[in-house]
Amino acid sequence: MMPRETNRSTRFEARLAPDVLAVIKRAAELQGRSLSDFVVAAAQEMAQRTIEENNILRLSVEDQRRFVDLLINPPEINPALQRAAQAHAELIQSS
Repeated sequence: MMPRETNRSTRFEARLAPDVLAVIKRAAELQGRSLSDFVVAAAQEMAQRTIEENNILRLSVEDQRRFVDLLINPPEINPALQRAAQAHAELIQSS
């Protein structure tokens, strides 16, 4: 978990249904935190998890096997790929 920042300078507001607020307050109390501290920590944790999950590529076992097989035994280069490689090389050389 990331260290808590003590110098807060931005305000964030949200409208909550009373039952949602009650649940969040109860959870904050159980952790001995203020409502603000609890909400910020929970949001930060969820944001970090979301970022990490979007940076990880998950493949099924079948897709993993296919991926490795293609790395070990790549298909022959077709004419379209050859043209693309040539166009890329020319673009890079002209830059």
